[in-house]
Amino acid sequence: MKIKGAEIAVKTIIEQGTDVVFGYPGGTVIDIYDELYKHRDELHHVLTAHEQGASHAADGYARATGKVGVCIATSGPGATNLVTGIATAYLDSIPLVAITGNVGTGMIGKDAFQEVDITGVTMPITKHNFFVTKVEKLADTIREAFKLAKSGRPGPVLVDIPKNIQNEWCEYEPVPVVEPYPKVPASEKEIDEAVEIIKASKKPYIFVGGGCIAGNATDETVALAEKLDAVIGCSMMGLSAVPTDSERFLGMVGMHGHYAASIAMHHCDCLITVGARFSDRATGKTSKFVPNARIIHIDIDASEIEKNVSVDVGVTGDVKEVLSRMLDKLSKVQHPEWIAHVDALKDKEAKNDPQREGFVPKNIIQMLNKYIAPSTAIATDVGQNQMWAAQYVNFKQSRKFISSGGLGTMGFGLGAAIGAAMGTKERSVLVTGDGGFGMCLTEMATAVTNNIPIVILLLNNTVLGMVRQWQTLFYGKRYSNTELENRHTDFVKLADAFGAVGYRVTNMEELKEAFDKAFAVEDGPVIIECMIGKDELVLPMVPAGGSMDDLITKVGN
Repeated sequence: MKIKGAEIAVKTIIEQGTDVVFGYPGGTVIDIYDELYKHRDELHHVLTAHEQGASHAADGYARATGKVGVCIATSGPGATNLVTGIATAYLDSIPLVAITGNVGTGMIGKDAFQEVDITGVTMPITKHNFFVTKVEKLADTIREAFKLAKSGRPGPVLVDIPKNIQNEWCEYEPVPVVEPYPKVPASEKEIDEAVEIIKASKKPYIFVGGGCIAGNATDETVALAEKLDAVIGCSMMGLSAVPTDSERFLGMVGMHGHYAASIAMHHCDCLITVGARFSDRATGKTSKFVPNARIIHIDIDASEIEKNVSVDVGVTGDVKEVLSRMLDKLSKVQHPEWIAHVDALKDKEAKNDPQREGFVPKNIIQMLNKYIAPSTAIATDVGQNQMWAAQYVNFKQSRKFISSGGLGTMGFGLGAAIGAAMGTKERSVLVTGDGGFGMCLTEMATAVTNNIPIVILLLNNTVLGMVRQWQTLFYGKRYSNTELENRHTDFVKLADAFGAVGYRVTNMEELKEAFDKAFAVEDGPVIIECMIGKDELVLPMVPAGGSMDDLITKVGN
């Protein structure tokens, strides 16, 4: 059957199991949008307010479901508006396919209206990208994009389709959903070397990252901890890989990690790293990172081994398969002295972070925990709001923490919450701040128009909280351009202007009433604006370039 390239693009996206795409039309994708209209019963398109919102929504959809997220934009500014979202997905290894239009092939290189070399622009922030020059290759190119996006270490792939290719005719035959490239089994020698190190350990610690989630290795990780009498900590990207209430789980490590999680890692003698890349936020000064430990690094991406931290054994392979094979080679042991030491660290953490009275971030997040279901996806923006969510939200299931880790993208949260809700078909929650929310708040129009159920917990301290915190601690309280009081944004009126519901709360009683109403609303977004103090800090904190020896647990220590 001969059909136009634009229809081939849409049919191939449907063929690959996609049920929803996010995007914004424009001149070089009019033909694709015409086909989206014709196939609207097979593929739901969500019109976002801005292309960046589309890329973040596709990203949130992918994080929450494990499927490939898809976004569409026109050439020129439409394509470049996707770049921040593509980079966000790339740094966090999220499977994404971005479809862009471009000027006709005869106009390429002539500075035509809205011409941009988007494949050149995105080359450093995609796993691969394609510029389609023949309609006969279009379907297979899109299939390859899906295959690459979900193979090995996941990531974003871009397909740029010139306008004339969309209008040329070609034979099209559907094929089954493409499978990822086969995973190469890990070396038996590497696994045996890792097992020998583990057997000699007296203070084992398992450190999980986003690769544990991508590899669906929660059960194996918990089983390994039980067998080794080990404790578990995670990078920010590893949050929700292990249930928060697991007795082995200590929480997030690193710059703003839990005290017990970070210090126990610092004291361990064997660090088993599962799908984490040793980012600077997790390790601090690498020369002082886990000084007395032998390090085992398990990762599907061989390029991550030895990239940031020297390791004793690197095991390249699928983390689920590697852990399963390790479990078969290990016997159950106990390390009572190690567990007693960790318990003492937990006690000290409780003293460092006492339960305060009043309307403070910890209490706000802990009240949120009473309303969310185990299946609720929690999206965040970036900054203090992100860290408070990371520290205090209780996660029961994997893929429930939706946050920008590697790129730290302010404005990520609302689009991601929309995508997560669309993907899971459940209410999502956005924890955000007045700074990050203000960057992409136009996506409120998307949420309202599509009746997307999102509870937006807006922690309004009238400042750019995380930057201001650094100014407080390290820059002599010189608050250069971090005070936002003069903006006078009324977020409750803003919600009303978009057609949403908004509440402003100043104490725990009002917050409970707002939560009662918000979680009872069946459709649409609700903003709950929490007025908190601008001097609230995220602690503990390791200063940039510091190590666990420099950990700040309270101001003045």
